[in-house]
Amino acid sequence: MSRKHILGVSMDAPETSAVDTRSAKNRTMPLLGVSRKERDPATKLTANIGNALREQNDRLGRAEEIERRLAEGQAVVDLEASDVEPSFVQDRMQGDLDGLLASIREQGQQVPVLVRPHPEKAGRYQIAFGHRRWRAVMELGLPLKAVVRDLTDEQLVVAQGQENNEREDLTFIEKARFAFLLNKQFPRETVIAAMSIDKSNLSKMLLLVGALPPDLIDAIGAAPGVGRPNWQQLAELLEKASSSDATRYAASEQVQSLPSAERFKAVITSLKPIRTSRKLPEVMMAPAGDRLAQVTQSKAKLEITIDKKATPDFAVFVMEQLPALYQEYRDRNQQNGE
Repeated sequence: MSRKHILGVSMDAPETSAVDTRSAKNRTMPLLGVSRKERDPATKLTANIGNALREQNDRLGRAEEIERRLAEGQAVVDLEASDVEPSFVQDRMQGDLDGLLASIREQGQQVPVLVRPHPEKAGRYQIAFGHRRWRAVMELGLPLKAVVRDLTDEQLVVAQGQENNEREDLTFIEKARFAFLLNKQFPRETVIAAMSIDKSNLSKMLLLVGALPPDLIDAIGAAPGVGRPNWQQLAELLEKASSSDATRYAASEQVQSLPSAERFKAVITSLKPIRTSRKLPEVMMAPAGDRLAQVTQSKAKLEITIDKKATPDFAVFVMEQLPALYQEYRDRNQQNGE
């Protein structure tokens, strides 16, 4: 089925087989007309900091090229920020805006956001991408520089997902939840185009987010640096614990005072079973240096082990005296009023 074009390119992605997809060095971004480069798996372990920085700069450059092409031939208008609403599908969680606020305060908004006329509210607009810039100008009380385009729901979310992936990678849970929300409203091929992921990874994301309480995800936040294996571990721990208790703990003042990634660690720690350390037995010695017994302590009990071969008479003596010793203990407690 033919689809409308955005930014002068087709939304229809070329068909590739599963083998072709896995072996491709570049991934086509059909809506935005760019090619997303992927590192060869053979070189991942040897990539150094310089390669990572170059890759980050390349990604930023591609995003800026997307927005430059977007603005070409399109009028950039000033809108009242209060007349603009976020996309109907949340991608990013609330994060730190300090750096962006300082930049816009000093230099103004250099790059416009992409909006569409609101499909249900006359005179209002809806953001396709540029949510952080919108939040920043809202806080600064400035007009919002925007390019207005007529976009379908499908075109909006594909533009939103692809631009976010290129400019600054979402954390795993932000990306997974965005995919989960998109999957409720759009066909799988639209979600794949927006997220630039394959069907296998999409399925894993959907299963994982479906297993986690939404309120718990909100309480933890974006959790930078926390990948899929860690979130999978959280889902597995919740199978044996109370998810409501975990959510209350994550939302507590104590945990909320921590950075998002530390909140995740705190929740994981609270759900893991407490391991009782098994210490080596201590040796009880008589004042003269004779070995009396081995003592093993835990939170639940105290064990005294007497070597009957070494001191058989002492073992018998302890057994005979133990009832009287316990009675002396009780009498002393009663005298002290306990």
